[in-house]
Formats: sequence, structure tokens, C-alpha cells
Amino acid sequence: MRGAAEDQVVLVDERDAEVGVAPKLRVHETGELHRAVSVFLFDSLGRLLLQRRASGKYHSAGLWSNTCCSHPRPGEAPGAAASRRLREEMGIECELEPRGTFTYRAALDNGLVEHEVDHLFVGRFDGEPLPDRTEVGEWRWIAIAALEKECAANPERFTPWLPLALAALP
Repeated sequence: MRGAAEDQVVLVDERDAEVGVAPKLRVHETGELHRAVSVFLFDSLGRLLLQRRASGKYHSAGLWSNTCCSHPRPGEAPGAAASRRLREEMGIECELEPRGTFTYRAALDNGLVEHEVDHLFVGRFDGEPLPDRTEVGEWRWIAIAALEKECAANPERFTPWLPLALAALP
């Protein structure tokens, strides 16, 4: 698997029209607007599957986040990227439904910046994930009301995009 410095992300304008590609690490250093995907899997009880980012991640390591998030590769549709990364990160294959997009900018650790047009996807999954331990440190199911309370009480334990993406879900 390629490292963050080698991965290419799709640069976009405010309407999500592609304007180029650039190395992922550079984009997170400069804060350039780029395309992303965020996946939210719910079980039959309505609980959300969270992942805790692995301690070796170059940003937001050890923070709780949505089921899966990543960036489409150049030429890859957002839905294909969401399914690919869900399989790679969490070992899960399931149907995903697009649920819109939102744009945000957030400061990260290490002086990095996330500035994304984020494509949201939702799916249903009842089971146990088989995560890639280089990507995912832990996982858990949580009710949305409990998650909202935890995010409000301890925002430092969560990725900055998680509450924004939750609020953007229709």
C-alpha cells in the first residue's frame, strides 16, 4: 500500500468540479479543497459503527470517527471509493446509498488542515467488522444520541469532521 506522501487526491472547486490532482500530504499541509468520502454504517438497532483511527495514522491518530472515510483516487467515482475503503479498512462489503455532500474546513494535529467536499454514504450492516489494524485501532457500535453527548462533552476524542458530517446527514 502506498504511503500518504505518494497518494494522489482530486482537487475540486466549491461546486465539486475537478480542477486537478495533488499529493495527499501536500494538500493536507496547504489546505487545498479536495474530494472525500465518509461512510456511516448502521445496524438494525439504529446504532452507528464507529472506528478509532489507528495510532500510526499521520493525522487524527487515536481519535474516534465515522465507520470509514477516505479520498477517491483520480478517475474513481466517490461511490466506488467509499465501497473500496470500507472493504480495505473495515473488511465489510455492503450496499451503500449516497446521502449528499457538504464542504468543511478543519484544523488537524501536526499543523495539517482538512478542507473537503465530502460525499456521504450510508449503509446497513449487522455483524462484526474485520478491520485492518494499520488503519483501525478499535471499533464500537453507539446510539446517535449517546454519540452526540460524547462529542459535546469530549470533542478532543473525536475527529473534527465527525460531528459536522453527522449534522449534514439528511
